[in-house]
Amino acid sequence: MKRCEWCLGSDLYMQYHDKEWGTPVFDDNRHFEFLTLEAAQAGLSWITILKKRENYRQAYDNFDPQKVALYGEEKRAELLANAGIVRNRLKIDSSINNAQRFLEVQKEFGSFSNYIWSFVGGKPVVGNRKTLEEIPAKTEISDKLSKDLKKRGFRFVGSTVIYSHLQAAGLVNDHLTDCFRFGELMA
Repeated sequence: MKRCEWCLGSDLYMQYHDKEWGTPVFDDNRHFEFLTLEAAQAGLSWITILKKRENYRQAYDNFDPQKVALYGEEKRAELLANAGIVRNRLKIDSSINNAQRFLEVQKEFGSFSNYIWSFVGGKPVVGNRKTLEEIPAKTEISDKLSKDLKKRGFRFVGSTVIYSHLQAAGLVNDHLTDCFRFGELMA
C-alpha cells in the first residue's frame, strides 16, 4: 500500500496519515483541537506534538473551546507546569485567547466549520501533487484565512500554520496522487 513519504518510519505518523490527515472535518471541537495543536507545533516537528496529543487532550478538557475560553491564571500555571505538553507561555496564552475568538466565530457563523469551509467554497481543494516538493508551505487561501483570523484576534495563525490546518482538516487534499488515501478521499 503506497503512502505519502512524510509519514514513513513512524507507526504513530502512519496511523495519523492513514486515518486522519486530509479527512474532511466538520466538527468544531476537532477544528479547535487541530488549531491548538498546530499553534503548539510552530517551530517544532509534528511528530513531537502527535506524541503529546493525549496529554493535550487531558490538559485541555478534550479541546472543549467553551471550557478553554474560561481558563484563568490558575489553569495557566497548571498548563505551564505540565511536562506532557509544550510549556510555552505565549502558545498557552494564545490557546486560551483563540478559544475565546473561536466562540465568537461560532456565534457569528453558526459554527466554526461553516466559517472555515467558506474559504474553499464548501468542498476540498484537490492538490493533485506527485511529489512532496510540489506541496507548498502556504497558499493564497491560507494567506486570506490567516489574515482574517488575525483580524478577528486569533494568534499563532500565520499562513503556514493555517495551511497545515487546511491539510489536516481535509479542506485541502494534499495526499500525493499515488497515495492510497488520495483515492479514498476523492471517492
